[in-house]
Amino acid sequence: MPTVDIDPDELRELTGHEETSDDDLIDDLFGLGLEFEGRTEDGEFELEFAPDRLDRLSVEGVARSMRYHYGDARGVHVPSPNSAEWTIEVDKSVPDERPYVTGAVIRDVNLDEDALDSLIQLQEKLHATMGRKRAKGAIGIHDLTMLKGSTATDGGGSTIQYVGVDPEEDTFVPLDSDLEMTPAQVLEDHQTGQTYADLVSGYERYPAIYDDLGLFSFPPVINGRRTEVSTDSRDLFVEMTGTDQWTIDKMLNIVCYALSARGATIEDVSVEYPDHELVRPDLSTKTKTVAHSRIETILGIDFDPAEVIDLAERSGLEATKREDEETGDGEESITPLEDRDGLEKRDAANSSDTPQATDDAASSGDLVYEVTIPPYRVDVLHPLDVIDDLGRAYGFNDLEPKYPDVGTVGGRHERSRLERAVRTQLTGLGFEDMLNFHMINEEANFERLGLEPDSAAYGAGEPATIKEPYSEDYTMLRTWVLPSLVMVLERNTHRSYPQHLSEIGFRAALDDGENTGVGESRHVGAVLANHDAGYEDAKARLQAVVDDFDGDLETPPTDHPSFISGRTAAIVVDGEEVGVIGEVHPKVLVEHDLEVPVAAFEFDLEALR
Repeated sequence: MPTVDIDPDELRELTGHEETSDDDLIDDLFGLGLEFEGRTEDGEFELEFAPDRLDRLSVEGVARSMRYHYGDARGVHVPSPNSAEWTIEVDKSVPDERPYVTGAVIRDVNLDEDALDSLIQLQEKLHATMGRKRAKGAIGIHDLTMLKGSTATDGGGSTIQYVGVDPEEDTFVPLDSDLEMTPAQVLEDHQTGQTYADLVSGYERYPAIYDDLGLFSFPPVINGRRTEVSTDSRDLFVEMTGTDQWTIDKMLNIVCYALSARGATIEDVSVEYPDHELVRPDLSTKTKTVAHSRIETILGIDFDPAEVIDLAERSGLEATKREDEETGDGEESITPLEDRDGLEKRDAANSSDTPQATDDAASSGDLVYEVTIPPYRVDVLHPLDVIDDLGRAYGFNDLEPKYPDVGTVGGRHERSRLERAVRTQLTGLGFEDMLNFHMINEEANFERLGLEPDSAAYGAGEPATIKEPYSEDYTMLRTWVLPSLVMVLERNTHRSYPQHLSEIGFRAALDDGENTGVGESRHVGAVLANHDAGYEDAKARLQAVVDDFDGDLETPPTDHPSFISGRTAAIVVDGEEVGVIGEVHPKVLVEHDLEVPVAAFEFDLEALR
C-alpha cells in the first residue's frame, strides 16, 4: 500500500490541535483509515493510506480531513479563484500522444522548508499514483516571477505556449544541471531524463512549454532550472500535461487545495486549444443521490435525517434531503461553476466517461439526500462511497455488533476445508505457505516466464485486465500461480537455501463459456529452490499430496516454455490432465536473478476433490 510521510508537529499546527499527543494523533488517524507504519529517520509519521484517497497525499490534505474529524470544519469548501491573467496556448504541433494541458496560478503562498518538502512529496506521490509514473499525467511547478509571458495586443494578460518541438531543435538548462541541453540530450545524459526517457522516446516531436524567454519545461521529463521553486518563491505557476484531461484536472485540484491550505490565493488560467477554450482549475462540484433506507441498511443503524446531514458535513460533504418522486435515483449530476470572462463553462472535468452512480435500493417516495462532493475527491464514484464516509464520521468502532437475522450457523465451506487439508499436507512436506496478490501484470505473468498468452501451454489464456489500473504493477488477474512464487524467490535471493514455497491461490482467465465471461479457479503451486533441486524432488512431494487424497497420479512427458525440455511432465490425476511439473528453464531463472536450480509444479485444486 502507498505510504506518505507526515511531520506530526506540522500536522498539529495545521489542524489547530497542538495539545494532541502522538498516541492520540495516531488513534485519530486510524479512525480516518490512515494506519501508522512507524517513524522515519527524521521522526515523521509513516502512514499507510487507501490509494483512492489521493487528497491525503500531503500533510495539508491529512490536516483537512482531521479538521473535519474534530468538527472544526464542516461541509464543502470551494475556493474562489481570481480571474485569469495567464493563458496556455496549445499549438497544433503538440504530440498526439500527449495532447492535454491544464494549469493554475498560485499567489502569495508561504513556502518554508516544511511546506516545500510537502509540495515536493505531493508532486511525487501524484506522479506515482494518479499520474501512472508520469505516463498519464505530469506536474510542473514554476516560480511565476521567472516567467515572461507574451502580451496580447489588447493587453489582456500573458501567454505561454504548449508546443511540440524537434528533439534537437532548442536548448535549455534542466534542473540539477549547469549545462544547456537539447531535449534529446536530456534523455541521453541527464539522470532524470534517462529515468523517464521511455515516456517520450517514441515521439516524433517532444512536448515543450515556452514563454517569451524560451523553453522552460520539458514535460513529462523535467523542468528548466530558470523557473525552479525555492523557499523564496511566493507566486507559482502550476502546469500539468497528460493523456487525459479529467486526470490532470483532478491532480491540479488536489495541488490547489494543498497550497490554498497554506494561505495561497488561486488564480484561473485560460487554456486555449485550437478548437475550444477552457478555464482551469475546474473547481466544479458533483452530486450523488443516496437513499436514507440504503444508509441504514448498509450501516445497520437507525438515523434521524438531521444526523445524516451532520455526518455528511463532518465528512467534508454537504447533504440536502428530499422525497424521491422520480425514477432516476442515484444518478450523478455535475454542477459547473458559472462561466467567467466570456469563456466556455467549465467542462465538468471533460469527463464523458465518468461512471454513472446508481442506488437501486431507493424506491419512489423514499427519503433521499442530494450529497455534494468537493472538487478534490476523485474517489467518490458511487453512493456506497458516500455511505462509507458517513460510517467513518460516525465511527466504525462505535458500531454495535449484532447477530445476523438468519436461522443458521456459519461453517467452513467445502472448498475451504479442502484448501485447509491440502495446505496442511504441503506444510508437512516442508513447504512454507504463501499468500500472494491475485493481481499481476502481463510481463510478470507471461513474458518473464517465456509464456505466450494465446498458446496451449498450461497457465496461458486471455487475461482479465483492469481497465483503469492504479499501478502498472497490477494490471490484470494472474492466469496461474507459478509467476507469483517465482517472484517471491526473486525477492528472497539474500536468504539462505533451500527455499520450498507453496501457495493455494486464485487465478482467472477470460472464458466465453462462463456467465461472467471469466473462468475462475483455485490452483495449487509449489517451488523448490536449492543447489540440487530437481524433477525427482518435486515429483516425490506431488505424489505424496495426491496419494493423501486417494488420487491416481500419472506424469507423462510434455513440453512447456517455462520448463526444461525433457525434464517436464503433465500432471494427470484420475485420468484428467490438470497441471504441469518440471525443472524451471534457465532463461526464467536468469530473468529472475536466480542462481540455483528450481523445480516446480502447479495443478487445479479441484483435481483432489
